[in-house]
Amino acid sequence: MSEEVVLKEEFGFEHLQVWNDAIEMANLVYRLTAAFPKEERFGLMSQIRRAAVSVSANIAEGSSRHSHLEQARFYEIAYGSLMEVVSECKIAQMQGFLSAEEYDEVRLKSAHIARLLSGLRRAALNPKP
Repeated sequence: MSEEVVLKEEFGFEHLQVWNDAIEMANLVYRLTAAFPKEERFGLMSQIRRAAVSVSANIAEGSSRHSHLEQARFYEIAYGSLMEVVSECKIAQMQGFLSAEEYDEVRLKSAHIARLLSGLRRAALNPKP
């Protein structure tokens, strides 16, 4: 199989709306945190970015598991990382690193992703025969 053919194939998680939304959220977080003070590069900026990337990574990893319980567990971890992003962005807002509007944008996107993750977890725990 040529490399070109492999690149055209998609992984299952790439079809998930929640994964695509989580990727967009991570890009938003990177854009918003780019303006953080330099002294936050290894502090809050790094923490928020790692948590944001973790959301899509855990969705992808969970989708590859054959056990429904394992899938659900990775979706729970993704949900936890999502809540971490919201919490850390609130701190960033309170420190003046994010505006209220920027925080609201992150929170709104997070609420949407949280709903999708909850549905994905529920589906994993209650598979159709």
